[in-house]
Amino acid sequence: MTAQPSVRNLSIDGDRLWDSLMEMAKIGKTAKDGVCRLALTDLDRESRDLFIDWCKAEGCSIRIDKMGNIFARREGRNPDLPPVVMGSHLDSQPTGGKYDGVYGVLSGLEVIRTLNEAKYETEAPLEVVCWTNEEGSRFAPAMVASGVFAKVFDLEYGHSRADVDGKTMGEELERIGYMGPDEATIDAHPMGAYFEAHIEQGPILEDEGKDIGIVTDAQGQRWYEIKFTGVEAHAGPTPMKTRKDALLGAARVVDLVNKIGLDRSPLACATVGMMQIHPNSRNVIPGEVFFTVDFRHPDDAVLADMDKALREGVEKIAKEIGLQTELEQIFYYAPVPFDKSCVDAVRMGAELGGFSAREIVSGAGHDACYLAQVCPTAMIFIPCVDGISHNEIEEVHKHWSDAGGQVLLHAVLAKADETVMQK
Repeated sequence: MTAQPSVRNLSIDGDRLWDSLMEMAKIGKTAKDGVCRLALTDLDRESRDLFIDWCKAEGCSIRIDKMGNIFARREGRNPDLPPVVMGSHLDSQPTGGKYDGVYGVLSGLEVIRTLNEAKYETEAPLEVVCWTNEEGSRFAPAMVASGVFAKVFDLEYGHSRADVDGKTMGEELERIGYMGPDEATIDAHPMGAYFEAHIEQGPILEDEGKDIGIVTDAQGQRWYEIKFTGVEAHAGPTPMKTRKDALLGAARVVDLVNKIGLDRSPLACATVGMMQIHPNSRNVIPGEVFFTVDFRHPDDAVLADMDKALREGVEKIAKEIGLQTELEQIFYYAPVPFDKSCVDAVRMGAELGGFSAREIVSGAGHDACYLAQVCPTAMIFIPCVDGISHNEIEEVHKHWSDAGGQVLLHAVLAKADETVMQK
C-alpha cells in the first residue's frame, strides 16, 4: 500500500476554489455583480446541475433526497463509518452576493479535489451537501429542507411551503427535476460530523484583522407574520380621528420592534423586513397590512422576553387604533451551541495554517443550526468586506477564501481520520 502524504503537507488550491466561485457566480448574475438564484427556479436548477457535474468529475456518487438536498459522496477506507459532511446552499436572496452559501458548498468540493489530487484516502467517507431553500426568500421559513432532514419539520410541511404565487416546494422540486426518488427517504442518512464554511455576514473579523472565525454558538431566532385589518376609506373626506388606518398600526409596530432590539443591546437584533399594503393606492387609507418581524438573541430567556414585549405591544397598538390583528410565530429555534470536538478541530485547523482567529457567535441562521441536532457540528467563518451580505456588492478577498478552505480541509481530516468515530 502506497504511503499517504502527510496531512501537514496537504494544501487546497486557492486559485481553483476562486475560479469555481466565479464560474458559479455567472449563473443568475445581476447588474451590480451579485446573483439572483431563488430556490427551485430554473437558475437554481442550473447551479445544481453544474455542482453535480463537478462532483461527478471527481468520482463522487450523487444522492438526492425528497427535499432536493444533494449529497456528493467520496468513499473512505471504512464504508461502515458515517460520513464527515461539508456543505451549505446554492440559492440566494433576490439581490444576493456571490459568496453567501455557495462558499460552503464549493470549499467542500475543493477539499475533495485536493484529496483526490494527493491520492489521500480518509478513514470515513466524505460528503458535500447542497441544502435546498436555505435563504427562505422564496419559500418561508428559511432552512426548511435541512429542518426536514433534522426532523424539525415533516416532509409534508416542507413540500407544502408556497411562494407568493402559490407554487409549492413539492411542485417546484418536481418541475426542475430535483424531487428525489421514493426510496430516498430523509431520515436514512447518518452523519459522523458536519462542517459549514461561510462568510461572517458581519464586520467583526475584518474590523479585528482576523482571518478565521471559530464559531462556538448561533443565535436563537423567532420569525413572525402579522396582519393588521382596519377600514379602507377615502383619504380626503375621512377625518383623522375616525380612521382605522392599518398602515399607521404597522408603522407603530416597526418603531416598537426597533425599541425592543435597542433595549436589549448589544446582542439583540430586531427587524421588520417585509411589508405588503392593501389596496396600496395613494388616495386610499390602507385597510390591510401584512408584515414580518425577525428577532434574534443568543440567550433564549431574552428571546422569550422579546416575544412577550412584541405580543403585548401589538395588542395595545391595535386596540388604540381600532384594528383587528393576527400574529403568528412561524419559525423558532433556540440558541445553538456547537459541538466542542468539532469546534476544537476548527481551532486546530486555524493554528496549523498559521491563521489569525477568534471565537465568534453567529448572528445569522444557517443549516448548521439544524444539523447540530443530528450530529456533531461546527462552522468556520471568513470575513466579508465591510460586513456586507445579502447584497449584490457582497465581497471577500481571495486570501480569506484560501484560509477558510485550508481550515476546512484540516478540520474535516481531523474528524474523518478519528479512530473511534461512532457508527
